[in-house]
Amino acid sequence: MSFITAIATANPQNRFAQPEIQAFMLKTMTFQNGESKKLKAIFKASGINFRYSVLADYGKTTDFEFYPENGNTSPSTRDRLEIFRRTALPLSVDACTKLFSNAPFIDRQRITHLIVVSCTGMYAPGLDIELVNALNLPTTIDRTAINFMGCYAAFNALKIADAFCKSDANAKVLVVCTELCSLHFQRDASDDNLLANALFADGSAAVLVEAGSESKLKLELDGFYNDLARDGGRDMSWNIGDLGFEMKLSSYVPEIIRHGIASLTGSLLKKFKKSVSEIKHFAIHPGGKKILEAVEQELRIAPEKNSAAYKVLRQYGNMSSPTVLFVIAELMKDMTTEDIDENILSFAFGPGLTMESMMLTIKSV
Repeated sequence: MSFITAIATANPQNRFAQPEIQAFMLKTMTFQNGESKKLKAIFKASGINFRYSVLADYGKTTDFEFYPENGNTSPSTRDRLEIFRRTALPLSVDACTKLFSNAPFIDRQRITHLIVVSCTGMYAPGLDIELVNALNLPTTIDRTAINFMGCYAAFNALKIADAFCKSDANAKVLVVCTELCSLHFQRDASDDNLLANALFADGSAAVLVEAGSESKLKLELDGFYNDLARDGGRDMSWNIGDLGFEMKLSSYVPEIIRHGIASLTGSLLKKFKKSVSEIKHFAIHPGGKKILEAVEQELRIAPEKNSAAYKVLRQYGNMSSPTVLFVIAELMKDMTTEDIDENILSFAFGPGLTMESMMLTIKSV
């Protein structure tokens, strides 16, 4: 067995309301033929109130610190990844420090594995080694890096953590998902860029997965199921360009997910001989408001059962891989002993088009 026994989240200090970010976009993007009106419509329908960034520029319309004033130029990929190198570690340490502070039962010297997830920046020696040094973790800790898998990558990290715990009764796995999506703002007003620029933000989540724990309330990792919607492979992708990483995010993604989510859910629940109507809690990755609505409609989930996802979307936007962990953290805040043995059904989606599902059960000592 394996359990999520602690979880914590962190964001950069720069917090912006959506209208502030919209003003920045209108000032810096290159628009033609009414594209600025399209951007305003996307922002209005986003369901997002605030987003965070390691860059202060998103709250400005002039005197930028990182993005050039000249709208015809953009920072290089190298420039953007240098910012990632400087800022990803402090944000990750913040999430981990909160994790250790909130869970005094954690002895960091007994952590056996470290899994670090990111698709918005890479370098070597990487964030994993920097975290070992910054957190004073054992130098013998087993390290795994998961890179460039996008919004569903936290599921892969939890699968690996689950495997470690099932193979070693003493395993204690620290998972850290850190994304700085705002580094990859694109000026060109393509439909893909308009959507991405309205949704993505920065954040980090740290999770402890253990084979056994004295934690009063925890989440048992019961099982996973994933599938590919092959006809959506071109509708969500993530490529490295000369001027940052380039997101392909089609407006068709919610419909592609809608067409595949029932089959995905049925295959997972069949393992546990359960139906959707028996599930009381949901942790759905808020890739966008329309994605949440598509899942609810197809599975006949009441929006109030999906309130944690909407709250995360409103307060943080889409932070890629840590976002679903923010949703799970919201659920854990409200858990009590009355919820023991109830299930949580969780989903995340990403390039491929990949659809991930996971079943959790609320447990106590």
